[in-house]
Amino acid sequence: MDLLSVLTWFSSLAFIYFGINCFYSEFIISEFKRYGLPQYRKMTGFLQLIGAIGSLSGLYLIPILLLAASIGLSLLMFAGFVVRIKIKDNFIKSSPSFIFAVLNLCIAFKTFNQYF
Repeated sequence: MDLLSVLTWFSSLAFIYFGINCFYSEFIISEFKRYGLPQYRKMTGFLQLIGAIGSLSGLYLIPILLLAASIGLSLLMFAGFVVRIKIKDNFIKSSPSFIFAVLNLCIAFKTFNQYF
C-alpha cells in the first residue's frame, strides 16, 4: 500500500466517523452551538461523509474525484480552523482541523502529481 492510499484511508475513515457524529453526538451538537453555528452541523456532517466517500471512490476509480474531494475536505477543515480561532479557542484545541486541512491538501498535491 502506497503513501497516497494510507493517507486517503486514514482521512476517509476519520471523516466517516466525524460525519456520522455530526448527526448523533451530543458533544458535537453542543460544540456547534458553542461555535454559534448550529444550523450548519448537519450540512457539515453531510459534506464530511460525501468527501470521505468521494476520496475512497476516487482512490480506486476516478482520480479527479479524489482530487476534488481532498480539496473540498481541506477547505472545509480550513474553515473549521478559522471558526475555532475566531471564537478564541487556543491553537491546541484548533489543531485537529488544521492538521486535517493540511493532510487533505497533501493528498490533493500527491494526487495531482501522480495522476495529472
